[in-house]
Amino acid sequence: MNVILASSRSWYLGNTSIALHERGVLSALLLADKKPRLLPPQLYRRCWPYHLAMKFFYHCTSQILEEKATYFFSYLYDSWLEKELRRRSYDVIHAIMGFGIQGFRHASSRHALKVVDCPNTHPVTCRGFWQRECDLWCPGEKVPIPGRFFRRMTQELEMADLILCPSVFVKETMLLNGIPESKCFVNPFGVDSQLFKSRSLIPTAPKFICVGTICVRKGYQYLFRAFDLVKRVIPNAELICVGDYKRDFAKEKPKWDGSFTHIPHVDHTTLAGILQKCSAFVFPSQEEGFARVLSEAMGAGLPIIASHESGATTLVRDGIEGFIVRGRDPHHIAGAMVRIALDQELSLKMGKAAFQKGAAKNSWQDYGDRLLEEYQRRLATSKHSKFCFP
Repeated sequence: MNVILASSRSWYLGNTSIALHERGVLSALLLADKKPRLLPPQLYRRCWPYHLAMKFFYHCTSQILEEKATYFFSYLYDSWLEKELRRRSYDVIHAIMGFGIQGFRHASSRHALKVVDCPNTHPVTCRGFWQRECDLWCPGEKVPIPGRFFRRMTQELEMADLILCPSVFVKETMLLNGIPESKCFVNPFGVDSQLFKSRSLIPTAPKFICVGTICVRKGYQYLFRAFDLVKRVIPNAELICVGDYKRDFAKEKPKWDGSFTHIPHVDHTTLAGILQKCSAFVFPSQEEGFARVLSEAMGAGLPIIASHESGATTLVRDGIEGFIVRGRDPHHIAGAMVRIALDQELSLKMGKAAFQKGAAKNSWQDYGDRLLEEYQRRLATSKHSKFCFP
């Protein structure tokens, strides 16, 4: 089997590529981002036209312009990808949603398996939920992804043979928007088990953490209100938020400045150390595929307090690995935070359960092996394959 992974930006494909390489099936990783450190150079090709066009936006402009440029310059990646695929043989083309349409057109003529990898929910759901929060908390702000790109994502989902859903929630949105269940495969993200180790101690003063861009889509407006309620009960509680601000949070930001510890960006090694010193991970996202940091927090042995829409219910059972909360209800979120903060025995028990469910048997290699097994099953039972795989 020969698998090609493709996307303009890497997201988590670096981890996927290394896992597939370990099993000897990776043909190429076609990216505009830099090569993953552990991947052999002969398996990597960089899209220089796209990278050079984006370079100015990476370093010299606001986040919103960088995001818009990501979609504007997608045509450069499309034309480059088409040329790359013409000279390669492959059985599977696996692309991040939004960056696979050109590859899928080429794959159709090769009768290869077309796989859409979904970092987010169905485009209709993603746009609708996100815009709802913009309308409520930052009136006049629009979702920064252009409509033509959402339409492109929808086309890819229709063309795909396999839709990779990182969470049960993503699969639900696919079915609600008319995608056949037979196309969908749920595979939650893995965790670097060598880096994210289970905590050894619970902090005396409650310390909560949330990781992700500070924006209305990720539900920080509800988290900050919830934490305000927590502070009334536990004055020495602390909240750490790791991530840059998005423009749609501009009207909320002044209300909460100084009420939490803000860390704009950290590398994964530093993040692993921070997680080990926390009481619980809180993530009331309003729309998500499956936040990778959920698995990382579980790897650190933290109880999870998160919404269904964050993707957490794929691994977290309410009352066992943490609490599933109503993401738009600050009182419900605060209640879960207070309960964990005041009961260290419960925190320890949930943290151990979280580690076992989310990390003990969920490394990135485990993730890749589940994916490979699904490739094999689809190829062996469909018109795409001339072969049967063991």
